Amino acid sequence: MANLDTNLIVIIIIGLVLGGGGLLVGLLVIIFGRTNINERINQFVETPQAASTSTRKRATTRLNRFRYRLNTTLGMLNSEEFQSKLTTANWRITVSEYHLIRFFATLGALALGILVIGNWVAGVALAVIVFSIPGFLLMRAVSRRQNKFQDQLIDTLTLIKGAVSAGSSFLQSLDVVVDEMVAPASDEFRRVRREVELGLPLSQALTNLANRMESDDLFLVVSAVNINMQIGGNLTHILASVIETIRNRLYLFGEIRSLTSYARYTSYLLTLLPFLTALVLTLISPTYFEQLMAPGLTRIILIYALISVFIGNLLLRRISKIEV
Repeated sequence: MANLDTNLIVIIIIGLVLGGGGLLVGLLVIIFGRTNINERINQFVETPQAASTSTRKRATTRLNRFRYRLNTTLGMLNSEEFQSKLTTANWRITVSEYHLIRFFATLGALALGILVIGNWVAGVALAVIVFSIPGFLLMRAVSRRQNKFQDQLIDTLTLIKGAVSAGSSFLQSLDVVVDEMVAPASDEFRRVRREVELGLPLSQALTNLANRMESDDLFLVVSAVNINMQIGGNLTHILASVIETIRNRLYLFGEIRSLTSYARYTSYLLTLLPFLTALVLTLISPTYFEQLMAPGLTRIILIYALISVFIGNLLLRRISKIEV
């Protein structure tokens, strides 16, 4: 800290203030600013019920107005594809808010790293880590939600088939899914129903659902339902055939995973074995790897070995990955 001049300290403090303020706004948006279709409509059309809301609801409405102005100002950052990912992850923020929170968090991390550690390299490294965290969390949330939806797909289709067999239309059968299933299936089909209520064709709403979930089985279901709506037919029999096809696909996929499990676990073992061996040798003899760490050819050999382990792991995982 002694070698930092006054101007640099001021810049760091400003960065911390901006970063902390941005994170605070982001947390308020995520916690209290949950997007609601009725609230968006009430921004333009005031209903009698809106006039008698509580203090908390008025505060939420003011926050939603602030979000609306913010997203309008930063409209250039919007992307339909990225917004679809946020929707799939069930993150109730917009693309502009996501990028704004990410920017302020990165700025705050950069200032904090420089202020605490005292050099730019550490600050930049911390900023890169913080910048990468939101993207990693988003991809993880998307993947986990898609996998959970896939696990619920058979039960969901069984409910829909039962409702259709009882005389309900396909759209009415979605109410059964919304009421009986848990998230994310209930949330996603509630979104389909809401899109239809707002004027979107059912076929397009189902296609949007399939695009969000990125499931081959769901694409099969949507294609069958769309064809049935166009040319007619017994929807119950179609759904029964689709459910049987999906069950067979899942059974085949499980068999393949069982047959390839040896190759997958071998890749993990061969990747971790050199590091475990190095750890044990270091504990037994702390000076064992001193010569290997010395500058020159031995260090090049070490780097080559690490790269080879990484490439070998990728190849083994690629061999054991079977598309079905």
